Amino acid sequence: LQGIIQAYKSGITLQGNTTSLGRWDFSGSFFFSISAITTIGYGNLSPSTAAGRIFCILFALFGIPLNLVLLNEIGQLMLLGVQHCAHRLEVFHWQKKASLLIKTCALVTGLLLFLLLPPLLFSDKEGWSYEEGFYYSFITLSTIGFGDYVIGMNPDRTYPGWYKNVISLWILFGMAWLALVIKFCINFLE
Repeated sequence: LQGIIQAYKSGITLQGNTTSLGRWDFSGSFFFSISAITTIGYGNLSPSTAAGRIFCILFALFGIPLNLVLLNEIGQLMLLGVQHCAHRLEVFHWQKKASLLIKTCALVTGLLLFLLLPPLLFSDKEGWSYEEGFYYSFITLSTIGFGDYVIGMNPDRTYPGWYKNVISLWILFGMAWLALVIKFCINFLE
């Protein structure tokens, strides 16, 4: 039993009569990198050697600040897009209504793309309920990252190669969007 547990911690999972090292293939490594630099840290995958841990520390020291810069730029581009759309509607002299309409559209679009539609994908690929997928979406994008739900970890399922890469990009853009929503909430509460 100890050997099985150690093998699992090393990234070996059983699928039928075959084994898969998919946790450290390109997609798994990319997903690990994203979870490290976004500080989500699910806790299901970690370096097991001293050299790996040292590399992870150095990677995070440079990756976290760079990721914050990237998230800020993505958020600013999203905000700029919303402001550009609102400015275009000002031609019709609907300044107050246009601003509210555009902000509402941006909020609804973000809700769909980052919180309401992804659980459908998670239901299909992970076998989770919609509520579990929604919970995973929020816990991930808010960087709480409990680790009770993590994509691509069920040894009884086969995942497409694009899956973890798409989810990694979803995390980056979703975190930028949620940061804007949280910033809006802070401004509203203040």
